[in-house]
Amino acid sequence: MGKQPYVCGLDAAVDVIDGKWKVLIIWALNHQRCRFGELRRLVPGVTEKVLTQQLRELEADGIVHRESYDTKPPKVEYALTELGDELNTALGPLGAWGKRRMAALEEAGQG
Repeated sequence: MGKQPYVCGLDAAVDVIDGKWKVLIIWALNHQRCRFGELRRLVPGVTEKVLTQQLRELEADGIVHRESYDTKPPKVEYALTELGDELNTALGPLGAWGKRRMAALEEAGQG
């Protein structure tokens, strides 16, 4: 769990999604369950170590659920919790703003 006490709601939210990878992991898990290898492919550039660490933190914050199946070979899937779905929905407008920013930068020759 993150720091506390929080100054405001944005402070509490940013504490959960802090860093580059968590938002991309949440986006990748949007409405789908994924195994670890699938997540690695959906989040290009993330290392196995960092992905494992970020998933553990997201699980501790109640954003991601880890399901282990007692099969041979062992199977583990990750999915967003209800709280994770809410966070993903809240991040939608931020993603839309980012797309507009990317287009504006490209138009200005900076993208």
